[in-house]
Amino acid sequence: MDELITFGLLCLTSFFTLINPLGTMPIFLTMTNDLSDQERNHTSKKASLVSFIIIIAFALSGQLLFKFFGISVNSFKVVGGVIFFMMGMDMLQARLSAVKIKKNEVKTYVNDISITPLAIPMICGPGAITNAIVLMEDANTYAKIIILLTTIAIVVFTTYLILLSSTKIIQLIGQTGINVMMRLMGLIVMVIAVEFFFSGLKPIILDIIK
Repeated sequence: MDELITFGLLCLTSFFTLINPLGTMPIFLTMTNDLSDQERNHTSKKASLVSFIIIIAFALSGQLLFKFFGISVNSFKVVGGVIFFMMGMDMLQARLSAVKIKKNEVKTYVNDISITPLAIPMICGPGAITNAIVLMEDANTYAKIIILLTTIAIVVFTTYLILLSSTKIIQLIGQTGINVMMRLMGLIVMVIAVEFFFSGLKPIILDIIK
């Protein structure tokens, strides 16, 4: 039972920090500044749905990808650690810019940004995809698989709710609060990166020594 709780907490904290809905929120607001509330809601819903499908697909197909390309889990953890570390650095130095659109381009714009860059790579980036594959490899029981898939659903749904309420949240905690949260999450991502990197590197070094 303790093992399941630990695994669940790892899934929850890693996905929440890597997907980083609070960090995505100000970028989402900036990009949808000229859209109506209905168009903004549609954009957040589509982006969240696309992200969920992609993360689940990679989580379930990760083992096939490993076998097809002859990749070891440890090698993937090392690369994932590097990706996570770079993402953490980016989160610590995030800078936003406004986007202006014309009224006759709104529909195309909503469809475009809901998939790229909102769904990919902001919500469902290389970090989240890598995390899903690595954690699925560690999920050696049906209970852990259910916990992993449920956690992904919870975090993506939470992301959707945060984007949906982004205007109110920004007004409540302010841009300074968002910046502080974003940088704290960046630090957490970098800590996870170090853990992933060395948990993958240690077995590789031991195999070389033998």
